[in-house]
Amino acid sequence: MTHVIAQPCVDVKDKACVDVCPVDCIHGNDNDPQLYINPDDCIDCTLCVDACPVTAIFAEEDLPAEWTSFTQTNREYFGN
Repeated sequence: MTHVIAQPCVDVKDKACVDVCPVDCIHGNDNDPQLYINPDDCIDCTLCVDACPVTAIFAEEDLPAEWTSFTQTNREYFGN
């Protein structure tokens, strides 16, 4: 299991989650529409969930149905 960044992050990219991640698994550059979590590096610590000001980060199994495509979006960003 991993955490997933979903729709509320699109065009926001606050980066508070990046600052609290102990394993540096959240990435995205200025040209990306959102930030992404590397599923291979995420340790499910949940620190990013609390830090996100727009409630965009969910445990994969808790991701709202309308945003399930973001699981693959996050994986593809890292070539998975």
